[in-house]
Amino acid sequence: MAARPDDDSSPGGVREHWQVMVDTGDALPGTTLAATAAKLRAAPWPEDLRGTPIIIDTDIGGDVDDALAVAAAARQQPRLALVLTGDETRPPVENGGRARFARWLLDTLGRPEVPTVAGAVLGDTEHFCVHDLTPATVPSQPGGAAAVLAAVAAVCARTDGPVRWVGMAPLSNLAHVLDHAPDLAARLRVTQMGGALAYRCPDRAEHNIRLDVDAARRVMAAVGQGRLATPRFITSDVTFTPELGITAGHPIYQALEQAAATPAAQWAAILHAHLDRWYATAYPSTLQHDGLTLSAALGLPFVTAAGTPVVLDEIGRMSTAPDGVRLRLSTKADYPAFMTWFAAALDPATPAAAASATARGVGARRPA
Repeated sequence: MAARPDDDSSPGGVREHWQVMVDTGDALPGTTLAATAAKLRAAPWPEDLRGTPIIIDTDIGGDVDDALAVAAAARQQPRLALVLTGDETRPPVENGGRARFARWLLDTLGRPEVPTVAGAVLGDTEHFCVHDLTPATVPSQPGGAAAVLAAVAAVCARTDGPVRWVGMAPLSNLAHVLDHAPDLAARLRVTQMGGALAYRCPDRAEHNIRLDVDAARRVMAAVGQGRLATPRFITSDVTFTPELGITAGHPIYQALEQAAATPAAQWAAILHAHLDRWYATAYPSTLQHDGLTLSAALGLPFVTAAGTPVVLDEIGRMSTAPDGVRLRLSTKADYPAFMTWFAAALDPATPAAAASATARGVGARRPA
């Protein structure tokens, strides 16, 4: 019988405890512990995704939570490998404005090696508010369905293991990958911002589902058919709360404002200007839906989720049903702990964790 390991609440320590429980049950057939061991074996141990490449799919340039989350990832995650844009802009705004803004932000954050690709165009640019912030010198980025597939394939080609997909936009780009590159789809581990079981506007679906209901249906079908590993959805039920709000009086805004005049922190000036534009044209606060989603994808302990069978109605509203597709839906979050982490990730006075990591960290091949 295996000896019990020392108390350790780290992922590795918890994994050891799990193995001890299984080994103990196997050594005592016919006991309650044996039955417990059988149940543990039937539920495979979750993958350790730390260190795997990260793809962000974002509708950056509207609500500032996207830009703040992208900046946090760029500063904290050397394994950030690709930024795709969804709900892209088109005339009369501009072609690919979200991708150009993302390119500018990443460059000022010292991450020029992270590609940006303009993805699906849906036409809803009501809250796009950075079109005249991006310098004219920032070129148009590669774009279109083929470019999305090629970029995702390139990320997958640089690793033998899974790839994290952090969805902050409608599910259009993800659905396209599932439809046209099933071999790539099998590699993706998706954490998606979106959906709600009790949306604040009962007559419509949550924003990221509503903008492309067909894509959401295709993603759920892929899950139901086993073509995509069970994704986590960080729902509006959990993210729509003032506890995630950043206003002009919030310490995160104030830290960015203070650093905005510092040439070495141009990224902070960009975010500060973006926040001011958002407050002036849309709302006096931005809720960190996408930052919380990023934290869940990074394996940080702020969000709790549970397996839930889900169906979509004719307009994309979510509800539970015994015969629904099983997703992992957020149930609660530790908002103060998350906001403490997020503030540190965006603090211009704190050196970026990724500052010394360049393409060597992003492109390294991992063992299977």
